Amino acid sequence: MTIMPLQSNPKAPLLVSALFKSLADPHRLMIVQHLLLGEHRVSDLVEHLDLAQSTVSTHIGRLRDTGLLDSHTHGRATFYTLAHPAATRTLLAAAEHVLACTGEPVDLCFINQEENVNNDDE
Repeated sequence: MTIMPLQSNPKAPLLVSALFKSLADPHRLMIVQHLLLGEHRVSDLVEHLDLAQSTVSTHIGRLRDTGLLDSHTHGRATFYTLAHPAATRTLLAAAEHVLACTGEPVDLCFINQEENVNNDDE
């Protein structure tokens, strides 16, 4: 993989900034963590996070705007998933590593790959 300096694309700083801003809100980060488990409806996330439906919908919109989420509809329900789950998990793992290096270890990817595969079988 070749890494190009940000200056090679004038839009790159804006795109990277938008991605990190979308993950900068603790509630959006928790939504991403729940979506690591699999697809969820807004109502599922409202229950898990104890937030208002309008708040969750706003956060979902922000994550969709940056390309982190996909959705599909079954009947009247819309289900949300991570658009790029492996890349998102890698990004969160990198954040864990950087924070561990700074002396503030965290566990963002609380679900390992094996557990995620087992949940898909249910």
